Amino acid sequence: MPATPDASNPPRKFHFISGLPRAGTTLLAAILNQNPRFHGGMTSPLADIMGVVMAEASSKNDFSFDVSDEQRVALLRGLVENFYSVQADANVVFDTSRLWCSRMQLLNTLFPGVKVIACVRQLAWVLDSMERLVRRQPVSVSKVFRFDTNTTVYSRIEALTDPRGMVGFAYQATKEAFYGPHAQNHLLMLTYESLVSDPAAAMRAVYQFLDEPSFEHDFDHIEYNADEFDARVGMPGLHSVRPKVESIERQPILPREIFGRFANEAFWMDPKNNVNQVRIV
Repeated sequence: MPATPDASNPPRKFHFISGLPRAGTTLLAAILNQNPRFHGGMTSPLADIMGVVMAEASSKNDFSFDVSDEQRVALLRGLVENFYSVQADANVVFDTSRLWCSRMQLLNTLFPGVKVIACVRQLAWVLDSMERLVRRQPVSVSKVFRFDTNTTVYSRIEALTDPRGMVGFAYQATKEAFYGPHAQNHLLMLTYESLVSDPAAAMRAVYQFLDEPSFEHDFDHIEYNADEFDARVGMPGLHSVRPKVESIERQPILPREIFGRFANEAFWMDPKNNVNQVRIV
């Protein structure tokens, strides 16, 4: 006899955080984590694991002819559900990956009605923030640049903005999601500028988008660190979150011609581009 649904224990919801690096994804997860009903964190390996499973269930595997699309959906959905089964106390789970914006169709197939929050920031400031991290470590090299010791600020920017680079891929994936068929009802563009200048208003918009009851966050005492991961990739501070959410004015450290080259790449800010009526905060 099937079990009777428990109204006091509703089904778990899965949402996804994506977008650009250095644009507030970790900060957003740290803020959301203050809500005892929520669980979120820095970029997880789930999207990469899912990619491997998808490949092995495709024609790459000679036996994939015996795997139906229904089985693929059940397999991938179960992967997400089981990955987070250890967080039994969380009613709402947020997984973070720059890959999710490039998989909107897949996410909507696995979780109809899915919500994706894409964190975005002026591209010039994203690159400026990355260069600041590099300059903090003058006696070390980073996995982000394949441990190459012979780089300049110019070659580093080219590597980051390459279509397969850390920033370039994320930027193109976010663009794809913004212009894609699932943008209108499933995508929220959360700007870093709004999140740090008025976090209360930004989070109200996030909760409205998620259709979740409001929660009183403490923006003066945020806790999160991923020191071990950041050290492994040779970029300490990559996922550091300051205790207080605030906007800090500073001058760019990138050469003027580089900063100017990327200063007008915020496609989400031009109303003419928003043909899908995406929510932008």
